[in-house]
Amino acid sequence: MRISYHKEYSSFLNREMEYKIYGHAGKPMLVFPTSLGRFYQFEDSGMIETLHEFIDAGKLQIWACDSIDGETFFSAHWNREERINRHEQYDKYITRELIPGILHQSKGNNGGAEQKILISGCSMGAYYSANFFFRYPHFFDTLIALSGVYSTQYFFGDHLDGNIYYNSPLHYLPQLEDAGYLNQYRNSRIIVCCGQGAFEDEMLHETRLLQELLMYKQIPARIEYWGHDADHDWPWWNKQIHYYVESCL
Repeated sequence: MRISYHKEYSSFLNREMEYKIYGHAGKPMLVFPTSLGRFYQFEDSGMIETLHEFIDAGKLQIWACDSIDGETFFSAHWNREERINRHEQYDKYITRELIPGILHQSKGNNGGAEQKILISGCSMGAYYSANFFFRYPHFFDTLIALSGVYSTQYFFGDHLDGNIYYNSPLHYLPQLEDAGYLNQYRNSRIIVCCGQGAFEDEMLHETRLLQELLMYKQIPARIEYWGHDADHDWPWWNKQIHYYVESCL
């Protein structure tokens, strides 16, 4: 398996950002870490090994990006406005620096064929992947979100001032009437999964809210609830990611 490490300066964040790429060709997949996690977490938690058959076969190429959660959603020092504004800088890093690079490299690795991205994550990574998918659907054609929350309630309580609202899918999606966005959602593959075991209660609640919302907006989605033994932890996410990625390739 081809693995490469990258460290690049972000003009939006004014700092170096790290990521790793796994594979040589195939569907581009962007994955986010869990809360306060780093770019190497996906590999360290067994997910690359779980998906190795697709990577080795040139069906899947994975970009594992870094987070800056300690400066944004989980900062213990900055106020709400500072935290969400820093996240907006991270948003620009992902959408204006990292993703254009993914699309350019993926096109070169796949004989010039342009592809959209499969975006995914577990827990906090599921929140990130869903939020980026719904905010910027023109980059993506597949979402696989595992055990996530889909609002900013957990991070900011009932506050929806400023850019907080625009990062809370359960709040901005009900108001969205743009036909272009809705059509892109409807022509994409949306997979949202949550277990019903330990530490999944809040994620279950918000997954059900998202399911109701997507049904109301007539957006097709595959929403699945695994059993009461399916905990909020990596052993289950490894099983889930293989199952859902296999169904997408």
